[in-house]
Amino acid sequence: MKRLMLALTTLVLMLSLDATAFAATGPARARLDAFATGLHSLTGDFSQTLTGIDGQSSKTSSGTLVLLAPREFRWDTLTPYKQTIVADGSRVWMYDPELEQVTVSRQSTEESHSPLTVLTDLKQLDRDFKVTEQGQRDGLVWLRLTSTAKDPQFHHADFGFDANGLVRMSFRDRLGSTTDIHFSNLRRNVAIPDSTFNFVPPKGADVIGDVPVLTTEPLRN
Repeated sequence: MKRLMLALTTLVLMLSLDATAFAATGPARARLDAFATGLHSLTGDFSQTLTGIDGQSSKTSSGTLVLLAPREFRWDTLTPYKQTIVADGSRVWMYDPELEQVTVSRQSTEESHSPLTVLTDLKQLDRDFKVTEQGQRDGLVWLRLTSTAKDPQFHHADFGFDANGLVRMSFRDRLGSTTDIHFSNLRRNVAIPDSTFNFVPPKGADVIGDVPVLTTEPLRN
């Protein structure tokens, strides 16, 4: 959950990033600048692979994403299992149909798990992270963020860009596992219905966590 929230928070913050604040100190940083300029919404598909510390065992999932500046997102995992995560600007809802369970948390609490929230504050970025160009790999240019904190949430986070924008994100956690996310069919600034981010727990599902006053109805798609 924390790995996924790290990725989602980073993407949402890119939507509200003041791209003019970035100096083009290298090709990857310049492409981050270009990706953020004028971006208000983003839709697309993802494929995510989690690889264990042994470098052999891996788990892959795929689905769709919808992002809307400044803080709303929806992440639907479709295969090999179904899971829905919706952030409505106030709370994050995670629905597991197999368990018939909805977990709720305040969005600010989830976002605090992500050191990448500093992307909206360059002073904090320079203070808390070492930002380095990683050159070219797999046809992309890469930018790495390495935390300088004594107890960081992750070892490092890499962003891979092509000429059109963000293509991959890769995170290595403190235990050595790596999460690699590939994006495809990204569409910029498309109109997104408000209902996309309205989540109502399905009837019969257990709802736990920081729950507001709710009505129980079928999940809206």
